[in-house]
Amino acid sequence: MWEIALSNRRKSIFLVVLMALLLFSVGYTTGELLLGPGGGLLGIGIALIIWVILTSIAFFQGKKLLMRISGGQKIEKADHPRLFNVVEEMVIASQLTKIPDIYIIDDPAPNAFATGRNIDNAAIAVTTGLLNRLNRDELQGVVAHEIGHVKNRDILFMTLLGVMLGAIVLITDLAVRSFFYGGHRRRSRTSSQSSNQLQIIILVIGIVLMILSPIIAQIIYFAASRKREYLADSSSAIFTRYPEGLARALEKIEYTSIRMKKTNRVTAPMYIVNPLQKLSAKSVGLFSTHPPTSQRIQILRNMAGSPNYIDYDTAYKKITGSSASIIPGTTLQTVIADRKSPSKPELKKTVPIPTAVLAGAAMSVEPEQVSERVRETTDAIWKAKNYRFIDCTCGAKLKVPPSFNRPTVTCLRCRTSYSLNSKVENGK
Repeated sequence: MWEIALSNRRKSIFLVVLMALLLFSVGYTTGELLLGPGGGLLGIGIALIIWVILTSIAFFQGKKLLMRISGGQKIEKADHPRLFNVVEEMVIASQLTKIPDIYIIDDPAPNAFATGRNIDNAAIAVTTGLLNRLNRDELQGVVAHEIGHVKNRDILFMTLLGVMLGAIVLITDLAVRSFFYGGHRRRSRTSSQSSNQLQIIILVIGIVLMILSPIIAQIIYFAASRKREYLADSSSAIFTRYPEGLARALEKIEYTSIRMKKTNRVTAPMYIVNPLQKLSAKSVGLFSTHPPTSQRIQILRNMAGSPNYIDYDTAYKKITGSSASIIPGTTLQTVIADRKSPSKPELKKTVPIPTAVLAGAAMSVEPEQVSERVRETTDAIWKAKNYRFIDCTCGAKLKVPPSFNRPTVTCLRCRTSYSLNSKVENGK
């Protein structure tokens, strides 16, 4: 695993430097365009200040801000033991040094994402729709995918690229507004007085950069995001030893008719399946944040019975038609070396199931299982929102909202009254 993280780090540095050069080029040409000759250095300085401010906010408060925007509620182990147990299992399998914070988003659409600046600051958020619809194997697949993002250092890298993208968009937007509302007139007078052809060239380059730089930055950001989704899928298959679990989960997420309530263009690319961008097998493009979900499912189902990175890479080449590996070469060499050592017992084996059958049965689960998962998830959300739980002698469970300001609460089934300071409370 460390080879993937190291490879990601090297490529991340290259892409961050590329985005930084684009950002400073935008700053320089904007300064020359709006402030006149010599204003380029000031423009770079302003671009650097904007980037530092946005990066500081994202680095120190990004997780909290994203959870607040997404409506995530932080929970403890007692709130949802099944989810915590699955996360703990995948943390052990991935050999992470710390269990990420766990959040639940009260949304009926199934989805999940990971965020944070490093392993110690990481967080995983899942929706109530995901918890209600997925069985344990499928939930393990999704959680392992998000753990893969944390393990591969994707969360910090995508945060940095996202901040740079935001800074470029902000600067170009301000430049366009200033240029078309008077800045170009000041710039034209200066050019006509100096008759400097170089300044005219800078003017043209500046206008082109204002138009193209946000597009180029988005292409870089989205291309990096797509590759990291493949790597996280491969990590999930390795951690769970059961690629079919994630494949079924992706089907349920992709083919649901429910759309998320709290999402936007900023948060959507972070999810395991982009809730604003449903993809068919051939619809991926430069501005797609994720690979086609159907393609990801096919790759997982074409892995061999004992999942490893070679199997994933082979399936990736077969399904995508790519001649280039998605897995770093050093990781593949390590797997080859491991294959020469004594074999290890397999935890699970993938059972081939026809795609058409699974597509039709993706949302088909036993009503009793769904009902139990819904109750479990609903209770976890209410506990996270500081509801108080009281077990009544008649078997009912009273759920008292934090805004309830009366000294007693009465069970509607048996009419028994309880003091809110009573020791019979169970939960928060």
